[in-house]
Amino acid sequence: MKKTFLFILASSLIACTGNAGTSANSEASSFAAPTTTTTVTPQIGYVDLTYAAEQSVNAVVYIKVTQMGKTHKVTYRDPFAEFFGDFFGAPRGGTGQQREYKEPDRRGSGSGVIISTDGYIVTNNHVVAGADEILVKLNDNREFSGRIVGLDANTDLALIKIEGKDLPTLPIGNSDDLKIGQWVLAVGNPFNLTSTVTAGIVSAKARSLGANGIESFIQTDAAINQGNSGGALVNAKGELVGINAMLYSQTGSYSGYGFAIPTTIMTKVVDDLKAYGTVQRAVLGVTGGDVSNYLDSEKAKGNTPDLGTLTGIWVNSISENSAASEAGLQQGDVIIQINDKAVHKMSEMQELLAQHRPGDKISITWLRDKNKHTKTITLKNNQGSTKLMQEVDLDEMDVSLEPLPSEEKSRLGIPYGLVVKSIRSGKMQKAGLSKGTIIIAVNDVIMNTTDNWEQALKSANQSPDRTLWIKAIAPSGRKQSFVIELNED
Repeated sequence: MKKTFLFILASSLIACTGNAGTSANSEASSFAAPTTTTTVTPQIGYVDLTYAAEQSVNAVVYIKVTQMGKTHKVTYRDPFAEFFGDFFGAPRGGTGQQREYKEPDRRGSGSGVIISTDGYIVTNNHVVAGADEILVKLNDNREFSGRIVGLDANTDLALIKIEGKDLPTLPIGNSDDLKIGQWVLAVGNPFNLTSTVTAGIVSAKARSLGANGIESFIQTDAAINQGNSGGALVNAKGELVGINAMLYSQTGSYSGYGFAIPTTIMTKVVDDLKAYGTVQRAVLGVTGGDVSNYLDSEKAKGNTPDLGTLTGIWVNSISENSAASEAGLQQGDVIIQINDKAVHKMSEMQELLAQHRPGDKISITWLRDKNKHTKTITLKNNQGSTKLMQEVDLDEMDVSLEPLPSEEKSRLGIPYGLVVKSIRSGKMQKAGLSKGTIIIAVNDVIMNTTDNWEQALKSANQSPDRTLWIKAIAPSGRKQSFVIELNED
């Protein structure tokens, strides 16, 4: 049976293949990831979650979002003019009239967590992305207008702000301290049932589902349903340890497993969004996957590789001018440790790297031909430098774009495009664009709406070369192309 993952608010399904089985070799390696043996005293008796619940419900908010329907101009022809045009003194066939059509407004809801008394709230990116209006309702029924401070689609996190004082908050705990089997609460507003608390345990840690660019989910069997997105995962002490994001379901409703973004990732993303408006993402510069998956794939081919370990990250390729290339990593190496922490799979390494910024130094340990190597390296950004990234400013492009009218699409024989309605001195004009230019694609992404343009611009800002490759058409139909370097002033 096909497994699917449901984004709780957006209800978008993501196909996910089953997890690969654990590999086993006949001999254990002396370089297997280190393990620590601890003596645990079992807790026997009743676990009281009432304090954690009372603390949480006041700090978890109900978020209602509205995305205004876009207005389009359409050409309307009177069907009677074809037959009666001459009779009424009008030309037969009609002249056509421009009318405006407005799409219906779209509404949705989710949850959020107040993390500061002055009104900063963490939620999911998919809850508020694209919202034109945000209404935040507290547990005491007070309502506030919210504004977006920053969004990060890679981790599915967002930071919004309301204007208030002495607001109830949740203390932020360390998700690293969570143990499998530990009791947690999921607090949110499922199905518009505000201030709902469900209880369960931590089922697993560092889960990767292939839904986001960066993920290391806490898995829990506390009930999470649509509307819980952005709500709090709370430990028994009443500390925030995760932001609820997804549920596993074949029906669209809770069926045993929910997933939360750990505070180890959340804290760094929130700090960056507050300080810079965008996330300062440090990258190692490797592609690869879990050693267990690599071994399984090789065994399926009839091979029996001996990497010297059964866990870690198998390196498939190294990016040029990256921290990994400067450290001397090569294809086939196996990363087993970052700083003083063993990494058994890719999601664990992503979680550790997500806590750093470009310019930070880390220690990395890897195996090559079963020999251990350790180096201290300086992390870089996607552009291969240690500079902090600034959020791309749409206004600095100094251009106003609108979807190409239907009649112009017909005249030029194109199904989409954005027309330059006005332009002034800026990057676009310096590159050679002018009023009337029709942008067809940017970096091979089709331009059908202004949202397509904004997303292409943001993606280019995060890309290694920070370049816009624009395909366009002049009003005469002549094909054009432009190159804009975002690094240039």
